[in-house]
Amino acid sequence: MSFLFSSRSSKTFKPKKNIPEGSHQYELLKHAEATLGSGNLRQAVMLPEGEDLNEWIAVNTVDFFNQINMLYGTITEFCTEASCAVMSAGPRYEYHWADGTNIKKPIKCSAPKYIDYLMTWVQDQLDDETLFPSKIGVPFPKNFMSVAKTILKRLFRVYAHIYHQHFDSVMQLQEEAHLNTSFKHFIFFVQEFNLIDRRELAPLQELIEKLGSKDR
Repeated sequence: MSFLFSSRSSKTFKPKKNIPEGSHQYELLKHAEATLGSGNLRQAVMLPEGEDLNEWIAVNTVDFFNQINMLYGTITEFCTEASCAVMSAGPRYEYHWADGTNIKKPIKCSAPKYIDYLMTWVQDQLDDETLFPSKIGVPFPKNFMSVAKTILKRLFRVYAHIYHQHFDSVMQLQEEAHLNTSFKHFIFFVQEFNLIDRRELAPLQELIEKLGSKDR
């Protein structure tokens, strides 16, 4: 959760997305932070008893956006047009950007450009009250789960890029414990609710297996 980073500089790549205090979603976020504090991540990602699955996924998706926003914000100076001319996760995986609206045909672009497109797109989805309703009693749309899956699939690519191309910088900044805890939480969450296709996770498969085996 975001509280992992409270001791670090609060530099973010995009503005932080806040969940309104006093709302039910805010209470859910506080519950998630409390269970995370217990150290059992497998348990922390489970749907709390009596809660709505869509709402739980929405709250956590906002939180993962904020976490990745902060993590990427710490290494933006190392992720440049020159150092990362393509958006990749190691030599075997390259990502081209399309959002289906403004850019319909996938375009090849640098990692900083791709991540800027990606985070702006995610922010637009999170700010859309018809997709991510913040008011009690407003139902989630029928396509909510497919939108949430797309958001999480794309956020994974930022983790994959950071691990493959910038892990040395992360270690220099002594941020690797934050990155690993954040990613482990993310992976356990998407595994719990089957939110990302296994093939999409391939660039970090070894790390995912390692994180999972440590927890058994």
